[in-house]
Amino acid sequence: MATVRRSQAFSAATRITATRTTSRPFSSFRALQSYEDTVQNLRIGKHTRVIYQGFTGRVATGNAKDSLEYGTNIVGGVTPGKEGEHLGLPLLPDLKKAKEQLKPDATAVFVAAPHCGKAIEDAIEAEIPLIVAVAEHIPLHDILRVSSILKTQSKSRLVGANAPGIIAPIGNCRIGFQPLPTFAPGHVGIAAKSGTLSYEAVASVTRAGLGQSLCIGMGGDIVAGTNLVDSLKVFEADPETEGIILIGELGGRAEIDAAEWIKDYKKRVKNPKPIAAILGGIHAPSGRIMGHAGAWTSRGEKGATDKLKILEDVGVTMVDHPEKFGPVMKSLLSQSGRDPSKIIQDAANQKRGYHTSSRRPLAETQRRAREAAQQKRTLVLKPDQGPDVLAPYLSPIEGLSITQDPAPKTGFYLSVTVDRTAREPALATAPTTDPTQFLHRLHRFPYPYTTGPSQSTLSAAISHAQLDAAPPAAHAQTTALLLALSKMYTDKEAITLGASFSITPAGNLLLHAPTLHLQFDDSAPKSANRQQDLVALRRPATEDPSEVEAERDGIVLIRLDPSSPAANIGTLVNGAGLAMNTVDALRLHGGRAANFLDTGGKATSATVKKSFELILRDERVKVIFVNIFGGLTDGGMIAEGVLLAFKEVDMRGVPVVVRIRGTNEEVGQRIIAESGLGLEAFDGFEEAAERVVEIARERA
Repeated sequence: MATVRRSQAFSAATRITATRTTSRPFSSFRALQSYEDTVQNLRIGKHTRVIYQGFTGRVATGNAKDSLEYGTNIVGGVTPGKEGEHLGLPLLPDLKKAKEQLKPDATAVFVAAPHCGKAIEDAIEAEIPLIVAVAEHIPLHDILRVSSILKTQSKSRLVGANAPGIIAPIGNCRIGFQPLPTFAPGHVGIAAKSGTLSYEAVASVTRAGLGQSLCIGMGGDIVAGTNLVDSLKVFEADPETEGIILIGELGGRAEIDAAEWIKDYKKRVKNPKPIAAILGGIHAPSGRIMGHAGAWTSRGEKGATDKLKILEDVGVTMVDHPEKFGPVMKSLLSQSGRDPSKIIQDAANQKRGYHTSSRRPLAETQRRAREAAQQKRTLVLKPDQGPDVLAPYLSPIEGLSITQDPAPKTGFYLSVTVDRTAREPALATAPTTDPTQFLHRLHRFPYPYTTGPSQSTLSAAISHAQLDAAPPAAHAQTTALLLALSKMYTDKEAITLGASFSITPAGNLLLHAPTLHLQFDDSAPKSANRQQDLVALRRPATEDPSEVEAERDGIVLIRLDPSSPAANIGTLVNGAGLAMNTVDALRLHGGRAANFLDTGGKATSATVKKSFELILRDERVKVIFVNIFGGLTDGGMIAEGVLLAFKEVDMRGVPVVVRIRGTNEEVGQRIIAESGLGLEAFDGFEEAAERVVEIARERA
């Protein structure tokens, strides 16, 4: 084996002299002072001591077995009320004992969503340096409470929730559920909102021979414990990382924050590490939640197209499909004066190639595929329902009234929403309702979740709305309204409560009911059995019947451009990020998708069959594109589902083009090729997309 470069630690005292399978020490140049300083805890490696919370659970047990085989240094775990051994490792009844006896550097929280918030809080109290939470459907307000606690300390760092986790192929340390056969030790750092897009990116980088140094899945929830900027800080300091990949999507401003950081980074560093990125949701319909809980654009936020341009403007190389990351990163490394051939040779010496493992596909991924419900929606009430829901909170405000009249452009806007960057609730106000000015004039004023908005925050929000000079009654009513909405925000576990208002000739506040936007977190009733009164207000009869039916089967379906016959390509994809990217990439190839469909981690043969049924209800569909990357979804299982659909579903003579890559891709491709059903199978996305668009044009 050739000699490889030696890892450099944060300080000379902890310099490591082993090869690239070394640990990543938790030491730092300076004493920790705040949560922001805990980014160093993300630098996991061979000697990171990992424990599990919920250790004896079925999913945790399967995950731990796979991670142990991979080489992760798991030292034990915790299950409340149990003590002894599990998997030949210490099993302890609480985190306090685990901290004292096992001295963990990290904990993998494999606890169900209703209890996960409390489990994370326990880990913070025990001062575990790195906490990785993988559970889906953790209520937003549980995470807001966790975030408020994280801000008060400087010991613990959270990855997630609803995240695939973090993995360091250098050091063979996995904390999460990433599909291991896709990864290889190397020198490209990856930070991603989307799991499936990150797996595609990883596979492309592995095929290119570059491998990965560290991959951080921030998760697709509204509030993430670790964001893109946090990841960039780690990649900058990590001597193992030569190039960086960012995977973003619509919703929030994580990508804009990253662009601002990159702009500064390129000014202060002589030879910055090259950065490439992708953004999902360029062609997502306005106001829709695209699979991930956080994949939607709230009022005043920039869209995915805007964010793409901002990243380009600071010198980030954008790609339109993750399959391209490997070749692009090779080129960027060369242009930056780094030698890709040496990096490739170094990675090859680690002797872990893509799909060279002789292991069977991860049992855990099969369990997750059977068990995980992927549908992620929020509950948005109709404007006419707003007055009744608001009444208990607004009735004490003397002089305030509600009208059914539309809001004038000269009106004002206020809301209580979430600031994803601050990881806190926020008041949001604008001095106009004119849509041509609104985006630039809406401003958020974050406040602590546990205490509510202070008088200074209220004053700043009101001043920004240019209401300082409003009549005294209207000024007092605005203050009372913001306080009432902030209380309702917490009481009812809302995501956004907003409306436009004006001032009457008598000097009182007038809310315009048609502008009411009342959006609540449906994870609270789904996971924790809270807020059931709000669920009762949902009106499924007013929604698209196919979308409602899909939801019952754990499928996310959104019809796109329903009045356009040009939208004639049906899509069936696993993973929200990849599904968004498929819609975007088809548009770049001259086609238009008729739907967004995410089978999610619950993609079984039966789910694929159901997906075909739903897609074919749209008479516009002339061809179906099955685009699967087998990270958590087995390629063979998807292929079986396609065949099942052909046997049991009236396909109406609609052709099907299938692209299967990733876990068990060879099995899936062989099943499709040998089916005798005339299915067209492809390896590469470009070729598959071009063929799909060609068929759509021929049949239009």
